Formats: sequence, structure tokens, C-alpha cells
Amino acid sequence: MSVKIECQGLPCPQPVINCKNAIEANNPSEIIIIVDNEAAKENVSRFMGTKGYEVSTEKNGALISIIGKKNMENDVSKDTECVDCKIMSDDELAQVDSKIVVFIDSDCLGRGDDELGAKLMFNFIATLSELGESLWRIVMVNGAVKLSAAGHPCLEKLQALETAGVSILVCGTCLDHFKLLDKRSVGETTNMLDVVTSLQLASKVIKA
Repeated sequence: MSVKIECQGLPCPQPVINCKNAIEANNPSEIIIIVDNEAAKENVSRFMGTKGYEVSTEKNGALISIIGKKNMENDVSKDTECVDCKIMSDDELAQVDSKIVVFIDSDCLGRGDDELGAKLMFNFIATLSELGESLWRIVMVNGAVKLSAAGHPCLEKLQALETAGVSILVCGTCLDHFKLLDKRSVGETTNMLDVVTSLQLASKVIKA
């Protein structure tokens, strides 16, 4: 069974939600999602991958076709899903219940002076390792996505956290807005469904 859904012009995270609903309703052997921006392409492609699909893309002018074909040897749709897709095993949920999400929405910490705020943000990121294994995920939206870009002073600290096992999600819509999609150098491009689910599953949220 093949399913094709046109999602061009839809805001984040609607293309991912449409893809999710179609897979849950039909479990198609092939699914094609049409989008018109790189952020949606990355988000939908990553979601399809978590559902056991082998993903390829085709570009036709401004439109991008994301083609997912079911890999039957890696069909996870009937058993488990990733953290970002809400359905988890009891053991995974128990682990998440003890984890902290850090939510960052700016490249500066506090208000009053942006130069000072940038220094404070660097110190904040550098100190997050003190949370140890309780730090599960960092979510970056709006101006905070600049922290993930190549050349930013905070990048090395974020990369060290990721290497240590911290999940880092970077808003794709925000990266696209700031023209930074091709400059992201840490974490995964994400969407608002992932963001909301992360906040829902965390035992504690720290907002920078």
C-alpha cells in the first residue's frame, strides 16, 4: 500500500503529524510526503526513519518529495517508537522520569545587556555538565538555535555534552528563519511535536 500526502505550505509540525497519522492509520509499505522547505524535509525524514522506513528524497523545483519505503527487517512500527514519538517501553519511561530537560529560547541569558547575556549563556552551557546523568535533553528554539551554528563560542561546550550522551534538539523552523540550516553543527533538527513531547516526558524542565 502506498500513501501520498501533500504538505507544502503547512507550518511546523503539521507535516510530521500528518505523516505520523497516516502511518498509524494505514501502516503503508510506502509513504510519500511533499514539503516545500528543508526543515520539514529533515523532520519528516527523521520521523520516517524511527518508524522503520528507508528514506530518500527527490526535488522538483520548490517541492521536495520524501519517500519512505518499509524495511520489513527493521519494522519498529508495531513494537516501539522513539522518545520523540511518545510511545516508549516501561523501562525507557522509567529512565525518562528521572531526567531533566533544559529549554533555551535565546542566545543571551537574562535581559539588560546582550554582551553580558552572551557571556552568561556561555557560562550556563559550560556548567550544565554539573547536572551529571540527570541531564537528558537540551531543547533550543528561536534565537537559541544560533548556539548550534558553526563558529559560535558555545558550540564546543554543546558538542561535549552531546558526546557525553545528552540529546540536543534544535528547532528546524528557527534554523530556517535565521538561515542557519546548513550551519547547524550539533544536535538534531527538530519540530514542535518533538519539543512538546520532550517537555511532557521530562521530570523537570529548566528554562534558561
